[in-house]
Amino acid sequence: MNTRINKNTYIIKEHVGLFKAANNYDIYDPETGDIIMECREPNLGFFTKMLRFTDYKTMTPFDVQIRTPDDQRIIRIQRGISLFISKVTVFDCDGNAVGYFKQKLFSIGGKFDIFDNQDQLVCQLKGNWVGWNFRFMDGNDELAHISKEWGGIGKELFTSADNYALKISADVPEDHPIRKLILAAVMCIDMVLKE
Repeated sequence: MNTRINKNTYIIKEHVGLFKAANNYDIYDPETGDIIMECREPNLGFFTKMLRFTDYKTMTPFDVQIRTPDDQRIIRIQRGISLFISKVTVFDCDGNAVGYFKQKLFSIGGKFDIFDNQDQLVCQLKGNWVGWNFRFMDGNDELAHISKEWGGIGKELFTSADNYALKISADVPEDHPIRKLILAAVMCIDMVLKE
């Protein structure tokens, strides 16, 4: 297991771009300010690129990879074409399924059910109706929290780039697969609900 996945706090910064089709993020360690992981969408097809500039953007497939700066894959996040609700699958560095997310059809603010690779519900991702704060809940226990960070007025007004802070509870064990699901879900919030 890569030790980068065992941190409890991350800052996720989306790359700035006026006319960007691919979803690219850098993941920082807030204690050191260093980029510890990079999230890229390297295999974006021509038609998907074109659809990303239309009203059908949220329906387009994606294949996102989270890697270390020295190019070691940690997580792969995939979704096919989405008509009404999204099902997003998360894979580990070896290509084994870790679990998946299913979007709730009628939820205010956004909601995903998060399942492990045995189809067992492990937690729910719930957003408030304003949509900038999300919590990973296992019953009444909060496993993690995501909040939007201010990116500066120029960035907020003229681009679609967002910054997020992810805080994982110290109660979530190190090397537990749910850590990968939580980190992957941050990308899903932005690509499935926010774009």
